[in-house]
Amino acid sequence: MFLTFATGFGLSGGLILAIGAQNAFVLGQGLRRQYPAMVALICALCDAILIVAGVAGLGTLVARYPLLTQIAAWGGGAFLIWYGLGAFCRLFQTETLSETNLKTHGWKAVLSTTLAVTLLNPHVYLDTVVMLGGIGGQFPADERLFFALGAVSASFVWFFGIALGAAWLAPYVARPITWKIIDATTACVVWLIAWHLLAPEISRLLA
Repeated sequence: MFLTFATGFGLSGGLILAIGAQNAFVLGQGLRRQYPAMVALICALCDAILIVAGVAGLGTLVARYPLLTQIAAWGGGAFLIWYGLGAFCRLFQTETLSETNLKTHGWKAVLSTTLAVTLLNPHVYLDTVVMLGGIGGQFPADERLFFALGAVSASFVWFFGIALGAAWLAPYVARPITWKIIDATTACVVWLIAWHLLAPEISRLLA
């Protein structure tokens, strides 16, 4: 059973390490020290629900209906373009971690943005429901729970690690140039993901 747990942990960790819109957002919230623990908890819980659903058989079901992935691609791509535009616009503002310059958002705004970055990102579903769910479904029924627990554990370790770790590093990255680099990287990453999502759909429409 430990081997099954370790397999789930390793596979989930390998997938989640990839730089994406969700990771960039969690890192940014940690550096800004704006509800980093709440953000990490929401992301990890969403992953947990999707992983368990995927291992339980939802991944196989979703794979049978391509229309669902197309809808997710258009919706997720539109959101990522909008989110990247916000990061790009911040390049022309002065942003630091000082009390006078740092914009503080309420927990409701942070909550809604966290849910949007997580649930409107098709890659989240592909990684958790389809990929991890499909792999976990190949294990014997009595081992699937341990696979899911391993995958969920990796998600909790990762999100709390980068959120709280970034909060600890915040005093050392308070210079405006640091934030310009973060915002520029965020914009490039999310726009690149949006392109990968929308390019096949645009090609399909033009064909």
